[in-house]
Amino acid sequence: MGMALGSMFVRKYFDEMSKNDTLTMTREIQQSFREILNMTDWIDSGTKKLAGHKVDSMMLRIGYPDFILNTKELNERYQEVKIHPDKYFENILNILQHLTKMEQSRIGQPVNKSLWNTAPAVVNAYYSRNKNQIMFPAGILQPPFYHRHFPRSLNYGGIGVVIGHEITHGFDDKGRLFDCEGNLHRWWSDPAIEAFHRRAQCLIDQYGRYVVPEVNMKLDGVNTQGENIADNGGVKQAFHAYLKWLKKHGSEDETLPGLNHTHTQLFFLNFAQVWCGAMRPEAMRNKLKTAVHSPGRFRVIGTLSNSQDFAKEFHCPPGSPMNPKHKCSVW
Repeated sequence: MGMALGSMFVRKYFDEMSKNDTLTMTREIQQSFREILNMTDWIDSGTKKLAGHKVDSMMLRIGYPDFILNTKELNERYQEVKIHPDKYFENILNILQHLTKMEQSRIGQPVNKSLWNTAPAVVNAYYSRNKNQIMFPAGILQPPFYHRHFPRSLNYGGIGVVIGHEITHGFDDKGRLFDCEGNLHRWWSDPAIEAFHRRAQCLIDQYGRYVVPEVNMKLDGVNTQGENIADNGGVKQAFHAYLKWLKKHGSEDETLPGLNHTHTQLFFLNFAQVWCGAMRPEAMRNKLKTAVHSPGRFRVIGTLSNSQDFAKEFHCPPGSPMNPKHKCSVW
């Protein structure tokens, strides 16, 4: 019933201007990726050209599908679902049966890349490899990721990094295997593939050395490499886009009262704030064995210790833990 709930959420809480704002930020960060790609010296020109075309071809889905605000269309979507106020288990079965029928009805049909598979009220973002599509549901367009009255430093450090993260998924260890149409296709040259693996291995080794002290377990650098590549690329692209925004608009109103931090430092602080959280030791052990994301603190420490921009803005001495001499970088 995600679309029905999403309709209620969007009508009550979603600010339509945030949809347009996010679209603008996405275009800016896509441009940042192109500029960083053009400066990259480990990819040949042919592969670069195809990578640029893949970014240009990415489809965007922001907020929600239009039909959820059309009562007639929404009713038609759920007309076969029977819901009983006092039968929870049967309701779940009815909904699952309805969703299965909808999927089966698409068998033998051309792939509809405009379909929304995600409920609008979900706090998450997605990249689809076989559609070359990035999706930002309405649920994530709220604090701490985004608010249209926040300083842009916070928005670029929040939703901006998420946008860059999802774009980079198109070029991580799995996303790079798919072309601009979402087809599994070998479009990289052999030297570019070898250079990618060398750089990805640097991140695998870096994150594989981190130990979670509460459970005395190491991170799995291989399992988490795709997300770590996306985190590192997302911060770099979003900060690049923020600096370009500052050149156009200036830094007035870009800081927060009571905080003795510059606007550029606030960018990194909000990135870190997004991943602030706590987890029980039992859940942490399970996560370290199965999850594709690194624990929040290492998403911050790992990414920012590879960032020359972070080291510059916070004046980290060369060779210090957050500014090591040897840094890992893919995108």
